[in-house]
Amino acid sequence: PAFAADVAAGEQVFSANCAACHAGGQNVIMPEKTLEKDALDQYLAGGRKESSVVTQVTNGKNAMPAFGGRLSDEDIANVAAYVIKTSET
Repeated sequence: PAFAADVAAGEQVFSANCAACHAGGQNVIMPEKTLEKDALDQYLAGGRKESSVVTQVTNGKNAMPAFGGRLSDEDIANVAAYVIKTSET
């Protein structure tokens, strides 16, 4: 994408679309697969980077639905930036 990801906008997208299952960086369906650094390193296909989050959010995986038809590419890029940024704190 030709735009820089916006972490603050990503937080809003996360609150509206992801927090039901991933509040506080956790995972209510599969508790070991959190959004924390170590879990993303271990479980996220492609490793802990924004492009891997974009792929999973767009396409879904296992119990996680695909958001590719529901969110814009920009929203997905923003939420990916937010997930990676918050995993580092």
